[in-house]
Amino acid sequence: MTKNLILVGGGGHCKSVIEAAESAGYNILGVIDTPENVGKQVLAYSVIGTDDDIPQYVDKAEFVITVGFIKNPAIRIKLYNKVKEAGGKLATVIASTAHVSKYSTIGEGTVVMHQAFVNAGAHIGANCIINTFCNIEHDAQIGNQCHISTGTMVNGECKIGENCFIGSQSVCANCIEIASDIIVGAGSVVRKSISVKGIYAGNPAILKIKAK
Repeated sequence: MTKNLILVGGGGHCKSVIEAAESAGYNILGVIDTPENVGKQVLAYSVIGTDDDIPQYVDKAEFVITVGFIKNPAIRIKLYNKVKEAGGKLATVIASTAHVSKYSTIGEGTVVMHQAFVNAGAHIGANCIINTFCNIEHDAQIGNQCHISTGTMVNGECKIGENCFIGSQSVCANCIEIASDIIVGAGSVVRKSISVKGIYAGNPAILKIKAK
């Protein structure tokens, strides 16, 4: 049975989710965005309302948050909570070209993009973005509300906390731990566990800006 889907957020990330959702066989009813964008198009789909309209769709479709996350997940978290508070169901969208092991677990609202690989024993939390060409290796753990960006390698038994952003083509070494609320810049190599909140970058990744 084809499932109906409402996309919450109409920016660039929404277009990527459309690609994944279409390939997974979802029927996209439309996009919810800011008031000034109602009536506009995102690819082939209309902006049909704002987040205040979420309650009227809870019996008609599942939802996925399609606002991106680079600097801060606050908007994604707010919208996720708004769907939950309205009694809505968050879809777990897995692109047709992604490989997700039957021995892994993927949380509600998470999107696994094209060509991503999630290996056996991996656990990914709720409302995450597992972006194009990511590799989430065996027994890795990724907390809620994370964005693992394009081409990133999360090696076996690595543990990543909540609300983290791991930039494109970064490498997280086996068995290391990354605490919650940490940003890792693109192309970084995280060789040792990191616990101080802030922005890390480089090879090896070091703290560049400590969170206030």
